[in-house]
Amino acid sequence: MILLDPDMDPESPHGRRPVRGGLGPAPKATKAKRAAVPTTPAKQKYLRLPSARTLSRFLSEAQAAVRLKGQVTVLLTTDAAIRKLNRQFRGKNKATDVLSFPSEGPFPGSPAEAIAGDIAISVTTALGQAADHGHSLSTEIKVLILHGLLHLAGYDHEADSGQMARRERLLRGKLGLPQGLIERAEAPKTTASKKAAKAKRP
Repeated sequence: MILLDPDMDPESPHGRRPVRGGLGPAPKATKAKRAAVPTTPAKQKYLRLPSARTLSRFLSEAQAAVRLKGQVTVLLTTDAAIRKLNRQFRGKNKATDVLSFPSEGPFPGSPAEAIAGDIAISVTTALGQAADHGHSLSTEIKVLILHGLLHLAGYDHEADSGQMARRERLLRGKLGLPQGLIERAEAPKTTASKKAAKAKRP
């Protein structure tokens, strides 16, 4: 199920505990603002919020690929709202791109697999990241949904030995998505390591 935060302007282009979030703080407001005011109609369409129907279809497809059973709700929200959630549940007073809220177990009278969990996505941050990586807002939200679903399925890139990164890479290929969050976070480290190695050479 896809939910739109009532605090979000739909005309604008832009009890469960979260265990993990995205891989970094939101882009600076100026960057997101710049991306949110495209100069041409073509760019406006490219950075328009996709329909709930489009995202629901992708959510079903991605959930099947992840092999995650149960209902998942995706909330599309603002930086301010996701920052509040991040502070409340993870003790981090900053906006992020995606938070996952796994279900704490079956509720009385419901099947064990009735609810898998919830995902919250900051559209403001997603907009900035879409502009940074040269793809549509729709694509960026799909990347974030996949990342969130993997967390709901029990993967944790902060504690594993690369299992989540490998699974995300495989599923991105199947779902036709570009570079994932884990790879983006690791890319600057890899570049920095190569520069450091070059500097050490005689």
